[in-house]
Amino acid sequence: MARMVQCVKLGREAEGMDFPPYPGDLGKRLFEGVSKEAWQGWVRLQTMIINENRLNLADAQHRKYLMEQAEKYFFGDGVGAPEGFRP
Repeated sequence: MARMVQCVKLGREAEGMDFPPYPGDLGKRLFEGVSKEAWQGWVRLQTMIINENRLNLADAQHRKYLMEQAEKYFFGDGVGAPEGFRP
């Protein structure tokens, strides 16, 4: 049986993730309150953010920036497509 969570992004109960996506407190908060569906939305946006901002995930500052964006996306004011993004 699937693990259900009250998703903070979707505002409804939905299937939860199988494991925390990040280490630490943020990963725990995401695991407990974000659905698989909402996480997939973040993965798409995260890819745009990485590409448009030319982030290098081997750089600790770039990883920190991306984690801050994830926290804003799920628990803050939200994050939209990167400035200047054109599909």
